Amino acid sequence: MSLRLGDIAPDFEADTTQGHIQFHEWLGNSWGMLFSHPADFTPVCTTELGRTALLKDEFGKRNVKVIAVSVDDLESHNRWTPDIKDVTGSEVNFPIIADADRQVATLYDMIHPNASEKATVRSVFVIGPDKKIKLTLTYPASTGRNFNELLRVIDSLQLTANYQVATPADWQEGDDVIVTPAVTNDQLEEKFPKGVTFVKPYLRTTPQPNK
Repeated sequence: MSLRLGDIAPDFEADTTQGHIQFHEWLGNSWGMLFSHPADFTPVCTTELGRTALLKDEFGKRNVKVIAVSVDDLESHNRWTPDIKDVTGSEVNFPIIADADRQVATLYDMIHPNASEKATVRSVFVIGPDKKIKLTLTYPASTGRNFNELLRVIDSLQLTANYQVATPADWQEGDDVIVTPAVTNDQLEEKFPKGVTFVKPYLRTTPQPNK
């Protein structure tokens, strides 16, 4: 069965390039981003893992732990990481799961037979501190992920978790946000002291609360 938003992210044990982990324990109270790549020594994935390493500080200030997975073994990962540094200038600074037995790929429904019976599709899971899945995205093998977009979505998710707001289409950091329907009009002044604009009775906007 495929995983859905709001489901608990499956726990697992695995060997990684940074040692053996128990996934939920490794996450702790952090947010997490688990992303898969079809295979080591592939061109698009090489650029993606390098980009992720470059964004270490951006993930860090959002309290997001990043971890990658493919169905290659640990020896393969360790032979590949120098290539990533050579191509992108970035030392891989996050763990890569060795999933040769496809345990993690199966738990997270990353093997799509119509795409490949052997390799994982390019999936992303953003997981909250409550261990629930907040975002799922699956890209085709030919398209590299937009990591700026992933950071934007994480920013939006964290605003929703902390302030009872949602973000409109094409929202960027610093733009106005939408007050969720769960907040009554009587609560607006207390919760949103910067003010609320009634665009429609069902559409209320407010300046980003944490700015």
